[in-house]
Amino acid sequence: MEVNPNFSDNAKNDFSLVEKAKEGSQKAYAELMQRYKDSIFFMVLKMVNNKDDAMDITVTTFAKAFENLEKYRPDYAFSTWLFRIATNGSIDFIRKKKLATTSIDGMGYDGGEDKVFEIKSDGLNPEEYSIKKQQTEQLKEIIDKLPARYKTLIILRYFDELSYEEIAEQMDLPLGTVKAQLFRGRDLLSNVLTRRKKSLKSDF
Repeated sequence: MEVNPNFSDNAKNDFSLVEKAKEGSQKAYAELMQRYKDSIFFMVLKMVNNKDDAMDITVTTFAKAFENLEKYRPDYAFSTWLFRIATNGSIDFIRKKKLATTSIDGMGYDGGEDKVFEIKSDGLNPEEYSIKKQQTEQLKEIIDKLPARYKTLIILRYFDELSYEEIAEQMDLPLGTVKAQLFRGRDLLSNVLTRRKKSLKSDF
């Protein structure tokens, strides 16, 4: 695969790391993340104005990039491609944050937004409380089918409302591992919810 001849030395180095990462080099993945995690985080932070949300989107950005390395083409720098993913993720986050999330149909993954799984029922009237309780029970049933490590993390984060730091301390895991596995857990949950939604539609 030919590299853009106008690439800077840094862009050429990035391309070399991308090729090594495709071959399975964990060191290459780590170096690419180390190079850009701070700049991605601060760019996203300017867009979403919340550190936790910015961290979630940053983790999601690298996850999406690493999962789709085969789609990267060296017509433009890897950093350009990465920042585009981060920008699109931030825009999606901002847009979806504005959506109502009171029905189970809305409980899908949206790139790291915690409130999409919100289960609080403060201020609801009896009918609304009953509906919310039913939705919560349905969601718990779905979560219960996830692999144990993801189920535990999601319950601690969204039902027990622990912070990332509290979860890391309670489970004796690195903070980065907690964030990455929560991302994966939300992704799995989203897939289950999407299939459920399609199944419900097909019944009518």
